Amino acid sequence: MLRVWGRRSSFNLQKVMWLVDELGLAHEHILAGGDHGGLDTPEFRAMNPHGRVPVIDDGGVVVWESHAILRYLAARHGGEQYWSPDAATRSLADRWMDWSGTTLQPDFLTGVFWGFYRTPEGRRDNAAVARSIGRCSAHFRLLDRILADRPFLGGDAFSLADIPAGTALYRYYGLEIDRPNVLNVEAWYRRLQERPAYAQHVMVPFGELYGRLDF
Repeated sequence: MLRVWGRRSSFNLQKVMWLVDELGLAHEHILAGGDHGGLDTPEFRAMNPHGRVPVIDDGGVVVWESHAILRYLAARHGGEQYWSPDAATRSLADRWMDWSGTTLQPDFLTGVFWGFYRTPEGRRDNAAVARSIGRCSAHFRLLDRILADRPFLGGDAFSLADIPAGTALYRYYGLEIDRPNVLNVEAWYRRLQERPAYAQHVMVPFGELYGRLDF
């Protein structure tokens, strides 16, 4: 059975659990990280020397790093919907996954969610947060243009392309920050919320993280 380590409020774990549920994979979720601890044990470090979640063990195949896990699960268990035999088709999902990891996630998760929500008010760099919010607005305007002629980032069907950026939406729309008017992104967000796996694994209350920098 697939085993998955991480805490439910972990952004990167949520990506993985979302796909696990979309694929209908039998699994065991082992709470780790944050208040659950367990990341510094020899057993965990043997799986991931970086001591971070998520980590999976799929019948003896251990994988860490959320996007590597997504690609592995899609390739091994996802069929053509998630792992096309055509390299050009696969590259579309890869592009959006990498863009999310290198562009959207640093500006939103690090710059806004950490810089604003998770940093105690007296320690915030408000100017830096404002710049990150502005960059996020530009990113979501870009997504809005892309989604003007398609229901999902990869086209007509839900795919890996949607998962990393889509995971950010629940927190993005849950913060008291300025946001642009992006109707196509909002429609995409509604479509994702209709997916049971998204509702269960991504729409997880994150109040425990407010003003908390320790994990």
